[in-house]
Amino acid sequence: MTSTPGPAELRAQLESLTTEAFRPELAGIDRLPTAEIARLMNGEDRTVPDAVATQLTAIAAAIDATADRMARGGRLVYAGAGTAGRLGVLDASECPPTFNTGPDEVVGLIAGGPSAMVEAVEGAEDSKELAAADLDGLGLTALDTVVGVSASGRTPYAIGAVEHARAAGALTIGLSCNADSALAAAAEHGIEVVVGPELLTGSTRLKAGTAQKLVLNMISTITMIRLGKTYGNLMVDVRASNDKLRARSRRIVSLATDAPEDAVETALTAADGEVKTAILMLLADVDAPTAADLLKRAGGHLREALRL
Repeated sequence: MTSTPGPAELRAQLESLTTEAFRPELAGIDRLPTAEIARLMNGEDRTVPDAVATQLTAIAAAIDATADRMARGGRLVYAGAGTAGRLGVLDASECPPTFNTGPDEVVGLIAGGPSAMVEAVEGAEDSKELAAADLDGLGLTALDTVVGVSASGRTPYAIGAVEHARAAGALTIGLSCNADSALAAAAEHGIEVVVGPELLTGSTRLKAGTAQKLVLNMISTITMIRLGKTYGNLMVDVRASNDKLRARSRRIVSLATDAPEDAVETALTAADGEVKTAILMLLADVDAPTAADLLKRAGGHLREALRL
């Protein structure tokens, strides 16, 4: 079982973290005009992209390794607690409509389960065993990638997920907002975006949360680009599940092919709404079954299918 640090030890751990540092110059923030507080927050937020930029080499290496695993049938799994867990669930939930992934291809695990998305679950983040059990429940394999997410870099749930996944042969990534974190050390790929102390002491849903969101955006989006889910900067694997997305599908086919509206509609109908298939039909002047076969031979990459 995971040993839980006592109050004094836990306080010492927190006081050593950059994300928990107290900023005396902001001690009177509650007496400032609202516009001034907003200006301060905006200034703080503007520093986050620069902090992410320091980790681009590490982020790119992690993405290339992730894409390689997913191309061979692996999954992308985020694991975190609190804000970090919620951000992982959010990123995972946006992949099916954006990239037409299956619901089990990109998965977000949050300590305490789905109910923890809206309310705290007592003690869930403190259990490495819970993380291992959640991964086992997914049927973790060596082809999967597990991203542990924790602003502090010390959350047992995130560290436990990475340790369990690595022992199973899966690819592991540790995303933290403190240097020399236990989470990054436990992972094969450590990403440490040090954003500094927060406007409100220890409120890591602020700059740290923004940094995590930016990095998770990169991991999922660029991985999907590498997997052929886009054509240029067009989302050609978008799933048209509502009126807005159906309109977007028509626009994407039009932008990719410069075909007239009636030809776009005809191709999408013949392709059963599959944007990538419709584009290939129009650009290569082939029917829907031929386009589908070419895409299958090309592993779903539209540019390769066009070359074929």
